[in-house]
Amino acid sequence: MERKLKTLNEHITCEICRGYFIDATTVTECLHTFCKSCLVKHLEENNTCPTCENVIHQSHPLQYISFDRTMQDIVYKLVPNLMQNEMQREREFYKSRNLPCPKDMPPVQESDDKANEQAHQEADYHRQDEQVNVCLECMNDKLRNLKRRFIRCSSQATITHLKKFLAKKVLNGIDRYKDIDILCNDELLGKDHTLKFVYVTRWRFKDPPLRLQFRPRVDL
Repeated sequence: MERKLKTLNEHITCEICRGYFIDATTVTECLHTFCKSCLVKHLEENNTCPTCENVIHQSHPLQYISFDRTMQDIVYKLVPNLMQNEMQREREFYKSRNLPCPKDMPPVQESDDKANEQAHQEADYHRQDEQVNVCLECMNDKLRNLKRRFIRCSSQATITHLKKFLAKKVLNGIDRYKDIDILCNDELLGKDHTLKFVYVTRWRFKDPPLRLQFRPRVDL
């Protein structure tokens, strides 16, 4: 198995950190793949691919990268214990901040007891993954404000999900989601960015809620 793995190493390792892909992320322009954290750090100061040095985008290269689930699944299947080690690191990360790891939290048990019926009606029926509190603020008079600016959703939800939500609320049609830009700290967010990614790299762990702004799409 080790001999076979060595023959595949060049295809499943990040050229930046030289380790196996973690959260494998691919540049859509040239299809080179890296660890997400490595690529994002590189693109904070550069707009070129670390491998081929082609310009990804002059001003917003982060919009042209996307999570490569297939590649990450392959890496986890090929490399023994890699997934378990990453899970352990994630648990240690939350523990160091005195926070419970979302993946270790027990699922909520539903009850048929009538005494709990109202409590269940008022409960949040989210998936049992990490949740993010978000405040959506309109920054343009051409769009109306949301009646309820605060929402709570999965950390794995993407900016595209939020665009579709906003399009339904303020443009009266989910199919118009491409007409909306979403920003954080005045920086345009890519359509494939997850809320966890935005929280870590743009909000930088500041106190919740994660504050995002929306406006009509601006063509660059």
